[in-house]
Amino acid sequence: MRVLIQRVSEASVTIKGNVHGSIKQGLLLLLGIEYEDNQEDIDWLVKKITQLRIFSDYEGKMNLSVQDVKGSLLVISQFTLHASTKKGNRPSYIKAARPEVAIPLYEQFVKALSTHDLPVETGEFGADMKVQLINDGPVTIWIDSRDKQ
Repeated sequence: MRVLIQRVSEASVTIKGNVHGSIKQGLLLLLGIEYEDNQEDIDWLVKKITQLRIFSDYEGKMNLSVQDVKGSLLVISQFTLHASTKKGNRPSYIKAARPEVAIPLYEQFVKALSTHDLPVETGEFGADMKVQLINDGPVTIWIDSRDKQ
C-alpha cells in the first residue's frame, strides 16, 4: 500500500456536485492499493499514520500526532499512486489492485483507522472525485508499506 499524507487545515471531496466528506484540521490520505497488499500492510500503515508526529506543539516543533491534536482523517482511494512511468509516456497501472481486491482492503483500512477514536471521512471508491484541500505547512509525506518507510 502506498499513502500520500497531507497535513491539512481543511479538506473535502465532492462527487457529482455533492460534498461527500469534509474535515477541518487533520490528514488527507490518498491511498493506493497494490495487488499483493494484505492485512499486515493495513495494520502497519494505520499505526504509522495515527502516531506520525507532524503537527506542531506549543514550541512550533512537529511533535504531535493527529490523535494528539484531535484531528480528523479524509481517506481517498487513488490507484494512480501505483503508476509506473518507466516505459513511454503513458503510465501503467499493472501493480494497482483490481476493484475486487482493492475495495475490501480499502474498507478494512478505513475501519482500522476508525478504531483509533478519530473521525474518518471518505470518498467513494472508483468515483470521479474532486478533492479540495488547504495543505498546512505544506506538509506532504509519502509512505509505502512494502519499503516500511
